[in-house]
Amino acid sequence: MKQLQLLVAMFTVVASAAPAVAQQPAAPRPVPTSAWAPKPVKTPGYVPPQKPWVKLADLKTRHRGQAGWHEVLVDDGRLTAEYVYAAPGTKVGERFHPDTREWFAVVEGEVRVEIEGQAAITATRGSLVNIPRQTIYSVETIGTTPSLRFVVNVTHAKTLFPQEAPPPAPAVGTTWVPVTINRTPARYDEFNQPHLNIHQEAAKNEKYAGGRFVRDDKSEMLVLYGHEKNMPPLDPLDKGHFHAESAEFWLVFTGQIRYAFEGQQPFVASEGDVVYVPANTWHATRYTGPDPSCRLSITEYVGNALLLERK
Repeated sequence: MKQLQLLVAMFTVVASAAPAVAQQPAAPRPVPTSAWAPKPVKTPGYVPPQKPWVKLADLKTRHRGQAGWHEVLVDDGRLTAEYVYAAPGTKVGERFHPDTREWFAVVEGEVRVEIEGQAAITATRGSLVNIPRQTIYSVETIGTTPSLRFVVNVTHAKTLFPQEAPPPAPAVGTTWVPVTINRTPARYDEFNQPHLNIHQEAAKNEKYAGGRFVRDDKSEMLVLYGHEKNMPPLDPLDKGHFHAESAEFWLVFTGQIRYAFEGQQPFVASEGDVVYVPANTWHATRYTGPDPSCRLSITEYVGNALLLERK
């Protein structure tokens, strides 16, 4: 009995001497704050190649008959986005970006993606693929139909090629030189996964609403998925919000999205269309139509602030 009491006393002393587990402070909640924000009197304009609305149907008409093509739709000094159309068997050989992340959305067709450190990915319509900095990857169009990808990176992002693979012809004014780089492939985290298919996710979860897919120090992309039937009635006078520092652009990934921009008539964009709004421009977006809709929201600042009209 005395031994049991001694053991209990010893355990009590050890337990009381052990450091307490620190409680993590709760994340601060947003505080609605009234403020004055500078707003241009004249609605900001568009600098080419940016346009308010680019219809995928118009792009296909412009490139009809071409086995492969690409067209830059966004290049505003911070981010660049382009459509890449490739015939079956077309391969983007091994390469990597030294300082930037590349990601793309598959709008049509099927591609096989090999990313260093990951199992090979078969990406189809509705797929998103995320490739971190300094990570070797390749992309090949497979199947019997062409692929169409919407590819996003930072403006002026550089591409390096492993010396085992021959590089393409150099750009005008440049040449290829042999170098050594102390390369560390970036890791995936809670906001950056190698692959996601929105249609598969929606099939598994009827309440699927999307979420972050890309987040780093240079950009952010949100998947926004939903139904008009779950939204409040349309208010034609709702201006939405604007961003003081960042432009925003979208790929309509499925269904239809209604856009209302300052200085533009409201319009409804369909799957594959690309929509762009400059900074300091009111914009309101909503799902529309009977079917589920999804838009990819792409911004130049991580967690960029949105400014709402004060009522």
